[in-house]
Amino acid sequence: MVSRLNPYLSFGGDARQAMEFYKEVFGGTLTLNTFGEYGQQGTPEADKIMHAMLETPSGFTLMGADTPPGMERTAGNNFSVSLSGDGDAELRGYWEKLSAGGSVSVPLEKQMWGDVFGMCTDRFGVPWMVDIIQPRT
Repeated sequence: MVSRLNPYLSFGGDARQAMEFYKEVFGGTLTLNTFGEYGQQGTPEADKIMHAMLETPSGFTLMGADTPPGMERTAGNNFSVSLSGDGDAELRGYWEKLSAGGSVSVPLEKQMWGDVFGMCTDRFGVPWMVDIIQPRT
């Protein structure tokens, strides 16, 4: 197996909804495993997501889970998920879906370095950066 590096997002109880949303955005195959499947049946966490993995047709892998019982969930601004490439229509489509219902901190528009770039936080509190690489002349 080839090694890979991908984001793993933590959620405060809405991992299922968030990962299903990302499946709507990116397409692909979503695998969800609950705490109940792995020994915590009959607990308040039984239906919460212990592990989720989305593998997309574009080769993206996004993982996530609800914060396990007894662990503190702290939100910060020390990460963003970055999407970049030269597929203008594809990346604009992702942007439209990710920014809908969220907040835009940098509108998706041409920047001083020549690319079309934007930053938003989706409705689940996950920050995204989208960079549409423009041909260099």
